[in-house]
Parts: sequence; C-alpha cells; structure tokens
Amino acid sequence: MHQTIDLKVLYFGTPVVLISSRNPDGTTNLAPMSSAWWLGHECVLGLGNSSQTAANLRREGECVLNLVPSTLVAAVDRLALTTGRADVPAHKATMGYRHVADKFRAAGLTPQQSQLVRPQRVEECPIQLECTVTAAHPLSDLSATAFHAKVLRAYAEERVSIPGTAYVDPVAWDPLIMKFCEFFGGGENLAESRLAAAWEMPHSPAAVS
Repeated sequence: MHQTIDLKVLYFGTPVVLISSRNPDGTTNLAPMSSAWWLGHECVLGLGNSSQTAANLRREGECVLNLVPSTLVAAVDRLALTTGRADVPAHKATMGYRHVADKFRAAGLTPQQSQLVRPQRVEECPIQLECTVTAAHPLSDLSATAFHAKVLRAYAEERVSIPGTAYVDPVAWDPLIMKFCEFFGGGENLAESRLAAAWEMPHSPAAVS
C-alpha cells in the first residue's frame, strides 16, 4: 500500500563524481558530488552555490569529471566533510566541514595532467571526462546552480573498455553509487558515510555491516 509522504530528500541513487576544478591560485580543487547526469556528450551538474567548486566553474569555465569506482569509497569519504574554501561557510562549519587546500593528498589520490583543460585528472579513476562549462542556471531557491558542461575528451582504462570498440564494459565498470547519502557498489552498502552522519540521515538496521 502506498502512503503519502513528504520526502525530505529526493536522492534515489546516482554515480559519485570527483570534480576537478581550478582554484584562483592555479591549484586543483577536488570535490565529490553525485548530482550529475549525461545526455549525449553533455552533462548537467548540480552544485551548491557556497562551494569552492561552483565558484571555480563560474570563473574558469572548465573542469574534469572523474568517475569513481566502488573501490575508491574510502578516498571519497575522506573528502566528504572538506571544502576548498578557506572561509568555511557557517552552515558547513556546524556540520563539521573543514578547509583542506590539498584535496589529492587528503584523499590519498594522484593528480594526473589533463590535455585540453587546466584542472588535473584523478589517476585512480578509470573514467575521466575533460569538460568545458557552457551555461549556468540558478535553481529556484537560489542556493544551487545547474551547470551545463560539454565533454571535450574522454579517457577510459583498458580494463573497463570493450576491446576494439569505443564502449565501456558495463560488467567491468562498477561505479560508486550514493543513495540517500550512503555508499553502494554492486548493489551492496559498502561503508559508513561521514556525509550521512553530518546530514543526520537515518540508517536502516541492515544499512551498514
């Protein structure tokens, strides 16, 4: 039986993306997000306006979308409550966010030089997309922006590609999925999530082993 429910979060399950963007000092900021979807060779990215990533995308107009495999759940979780902003927004500070300048080091990930854009790629991510930002649309409540990005160049490791084709192997590629702030891969809850705790998301009894 269905029931009427005023859902607090409409966050049913999307792939985790590590967005590389260029800071004002020329360094690369790295931020996990999961409000992204693709159509053809373009994508839409939903980002909070108070983030360093949003400011970087507006100013620089380019980024790298590093698609995260389920095996990198620990690295993503280490970035969950960090921000590239030195002046941590008050609402994030109350949730436990802290400023981190070197996100690669904090996550234990390796920077890799890009070819068509200035932000660096994440070497450990088997799929990487260098993009240019083509438009930015503020959402109705003015707290977030939908950025449109066009993929300029895609990279895929051989182990997740179908040999002799331009396709990713859907069996070999196991993306890290964030579902209501919890981490999933292969259909299973993988690990506890700092973000879920910070947002005070309820856990079902079987959510975390």
